[in-house]
Amino acid sequence: MPVEHAAIIGAGISGLTAALSLSRRGISSEIFEQASELTEVGAGLQVSPNASRILDELGVLEELSKVWLEPDAIRLISGGSLRQLAAVPAGKFARERWRAPYGVLHRTTLQKTLLAAVEADPLCRLHLGVRMEASLPPCESTADLVIGADGVWSKLRQSIPASPSTRFSGNIAYRFTITEAEAPGFLDRTCVSAFLGGSAHLVSYPLKEAGSFNMVAITAGNLAPQTWQSEPAAEQRAQLRARFSGWNTAILSLLERQAKLTFWPLFETTAGAWQDGRRTVLIGDAAHAMMPFAAQGAAMAIEDAYELAAFLPGRPVAEALSLFEKHRAPRIARLRQRGAFNQFAYHAKGPIRIGRDFVLGLKPPQSLAADLDWIYGYRAVHLP
Repeated sequence: MPVEHAAIIGAGISGLTAALSLSRRGISSEIFEQASELTEVGAGLQVSPNASRILDELGVLEELSKVWLEPDAIRLISGGSLRQLAAVPAGKFARERWRAPYGVLHRTTLQKTLLAAVEADPLCRLHLGVRMEASLPPCESTADLVIGADGVWSKLRQSIPASPSTRFSGNIAYRFTITEAEAPGFLDRTCVSAFLGGSAHLVSYPLKEAGSFNMVAITAGNLAPQTWQSEPAAEQRAQLRARFSGWNTAILSLLERQAKLTFWPLFETTAGAWQDGRRTVLIGDAAHAMMPFAAQGAAMAIEDAYELAAFLPGRPVAEALSLFEKHRAPRIARLRQRGAFNQFAYHAKGPIRIGRDFVLGLKPPQSLAADLDWIYGYRAVHLP
């Protein structure tokens, strides 16, 4: 029996995108979110062409394009000398090569835009303040499909046999924002910049709609509590200083001046089943939370949501979920491998770092862009 109505657990990017994607195929949905209101969580977000073309298909890209920044390039820079090592062109180049834009914006901007589209859609209904503990919402008993879009700490995941489990990745993210006025001169106002160094890297890009810079320092770290958005303790600040010792003094000074840092232990999921063979399926971080070294976490959630909806029409639910998982799993596995390689390259030390810098210096921008075609040029199933 084809799906007519779905229950979606979680009103983050994956859940809201799923609701809109289902609606495009005539499928109604109810979204259940445990938060009583959708407040600001996270900071900056990179939306690459593989995701932006889906957002365009769902009718929300035009609103985002009014407020986001399309960076001129994604730059790789030495954290010691501040010398550019390589750059992948974006901006107009991205639109021409990958037929869709590359944009940076605040996560809240994307969530609010998706939320407005959901609230305006008669086939979507949002319920806030629904706790997801021992039992699921009453409507789950009547829904043809239940979608777990409830993040890395998914409660719905527990109902799927042999599903992934959560583990600490060994990495910590220290996040902060600075106003354009206080931003030092070495921060590029038009590009995404990744400063590379041993055991750490620092990503920076402007948030046009907020008049600020998004900053995130990712380092190797010790086992941390299952939390996010906490203030780093003195020990954790000392660990941050230690990881960035030997970096350019301008970067060290910038980090030292930040009175308000957000401490984010980075958790990921292991391999496991995303669906139960009946009517329950996981998408986004609930299925495959991964490290941000390829900047594809949000993009994969958007792809998941759209392609899940694409597999549903004309098929029994169980068959559609099986096909969806078989289709998506290889791409996620390949992106995990790419993320692991990027971590190795970004955090390289000694002779490996020297070799990395030499190789990057030999690669022209077109070659670097071609290496990303399989990510950014991806067209989702049934995308016109």
